[in-house]
Amino acid sequence: MPHRNAASVLPEPVGARISVWSPAAMAGQPCAWASVGAGKLDSNQARTGAEKRSSAIRLTLRPGYDSEAGPYTPGVAEYVSPEWHPAFEEYCETIFELREDDVDVIQARVAERLEISRPAVSEMIKRMEGEGLVQLRAGSITLTDSGLRLAERVVRRHRLAERFLTDILGLSWAEAHKEAGKWEHVISEKVEQAIMRVLDNPTTCPHGNPIPGSDYAAPPAVPLVDLDVGSGFTVSRIPEELEFSPGLLEFLEEADVLPGRHGTITATSPDGTTTVEIEGRHVGIGSFASKRILVTSG
Repeated sequence: MPHRNAASVLPEPVGARISVWSPAAMAGQPCAWASVGAGKLDSNQARTGAEKRSSAIRLTLRPGYDSEAGPYTPGVAEYVSPEWHPAFEEYCETIFELREDDVDVIQARVAERLEISRPAVSEMIKRMEGEGLVQLRAGSITLTDSGLRLAERVVRRHRLAERFLTDILGLSWAEAHKEAGKWEHVISEKVEQAIMRVLDNPTTCPHGNPIPGSDYAAPPAVPLVDLDVGSGFTVSRIPEELEFSPGLLEFLEEADVLPGRHGTITATSPDGTTTVEIEGRHVGIGSFASKRILVTSG
């Protein structure tokens, strides 16, 4: 599944002008600059998806840029930004989601989730420390109050966008997840409030994950794998970690393993596969997913 990519979600000009330096330019190397203001790389800068992700996340802000400055300088691409650059938003969102899923928030886990190199993550975390968004202690990354507010805003808009795209526009889970990764960076407070009104103040995304700031009350859920054969259950949440597993959202949606659906454990296998009957179908769910899908018993 395509990953959220800061280079593909930069909004159209909406605020104060700043400059974004490419990694090559920061290192003093010649670099043909690419237009990223509308989220596009110049055609002569075509690269692999992983390279684009790495380059996008490693973009950094040049302090002290004069908003009335003249022409661009080599290696610099103009970007008109909201309060925070999307790369900062991506990192805060990722740290929030890892913590939410009880995953150790260390640089290696962030690098895996964003599919970029650990040196790039290390460099970015240092910048975020300087901006007062994160704290790094004994290798563990923690959001500051400012970082948490930013993360909650981005996560809230992502999950609201997913809800709108599935409930109103009829997109699949996987399609909505991909598109919401773009919407989360450009939805304004006014549009956010309008979406909330249209959707009648939802408390979760389509996968059952809570929308920050809503009245969500967590049920007493347990991992699917913890239930015995013959136990009944109701699907509660498909954690964010599973949303980044290629093909898994499509599989779960097709198999009707959806929040609110009722099922029964019919078998377990030595390899960790849990077989369930849900909506009249028997579905085998692998160990990785069955340890993470949250259900309520009964």
